[in-house]
Amino acid sequence: MKFLHTADLHIGKVINDVSMLEDQRHILKQILETARSRKADALILAGDIYDRAIPPAEAVVMLGEFLQEAADAGIQVLLISGNHDSPERIGFAGGILEKQGISIAGVYQGKLKQVRLKDEYGEVVFVLMPFVKPAQAGVRTSAEAVAKMLEALQNGSKSDKNRRSVLVTHYFVTDQGREPELSDAETTIHVGGLDNVEVSLFEGFDYVALGHIHKPQQIGNGPVYYAGASLGYSFSEAGQTKYVNLVEMGKKGQVSVEKIPLSPLHELRRIRGKIADLMKPEIVAAADCMDYIQAELTDGEELIDPIGTLRTVYPNIMQIVLAKNERREGGEYAVRLEERKKSIPELFRGFYTMIRGEEPDERRMELIEDVAKEAEVREHEA
Repeated sequence: MKFLHTADLHIGKVINDVSMLEDQRHILKQILETARSRKADALILAGDIYDRAIPPAEAVVMLGEFLQEAADAGIQVLLISGNHDSPERIGFAGGILEKQGISIAGVYQGKLKQVRLKDEYGEVVFVLMPFVKPAQAGVRTSAEAVAKMLEALQNGSKSDKNRRSVLVTHYFVTDQGREPELSDAETTIHVGGLDNVEVSLFEGFDYVALGHIHKPQQIGNGPVYYAGASLGYSFSEAGQTKYVNLVEMGKKGQVSVEKIPLSPLHELRRIRGKIADLMKPEIVAAADCMDYIQAELTDGEELIDPIGTLRTVYPNIMQIVLAKNERREGGEYAVRLEERKKSIPELFRGFYTMIRGEEPDERRMELIEDVAKEAEVREHEA
């Protein structure tokens, strides 16, 4: 049994006012060609299919064409909704599409969808667990929501130690509290562990196909993987290679994972220097001038329309950063980027220490942690 695992397509994404639709069309064709050439039996799309709950019409058309091509090629598609998706919209016409080999888990209705595929070793059960907010599952945390869904799954099916099973889901998975590596594209601040789902909950599955984190990585020592996004969506991902996972399953206990690199239509690239130097022909020709560019300008004098000037040689430039502004702020820009990754209690501790010249006592920290957790619970319930 072979299948491809990818996630976080974010179809319809716009970066710095630039639509990524053509880049996404290019990468979807590449994923489909890989599935065909490697003779994959199935294709897993582990959530965040669209970039927002109400996607633009062009994004819906693109996904429809992609699914049609997969169905025509005889490739089973297993698709779940992520935190960016509208479960109802993702799941629309799911019963009809299932007849075409496209299995969708959008809205969770108390029971996880299971899809059974067969090979020479018998049956492989694919369990589709969409992203569900804790309040929707009647609990306080994501870990409790996952545990409740898995408990219902176990209670509703006979246990078979020799049966091979694959879980497809979309959560923030940690390994004994160690968080996955993030990029600037993941802007959520995780407070008090309410979003954390411990990888130990997934014991017993032969492979766990995760979505939600954009950098490809294995969580823990078991077969639990984020395939990562198929495209870079922030300049913190510049220079990163994106992959799809090709998973091959033999008999029970035999699983291999191969990371297959993807080639974007345009790379994300950072350049740095004075504007006159960056426009020299030999500098422009050193790489693809059609890349998506973030330019850090080191000029000391005022510049008139620097992005327009650079666009004459770098047509797809997206962003400029003025180094003199960073120096003027005494490095505070970099500090602010770090602050985005901190929890509310950590931010409070830093602020209190800066203002009072001493760290807050345990009573104050406990109060802040309780308030932060209550705020996140209310956000989950919203």
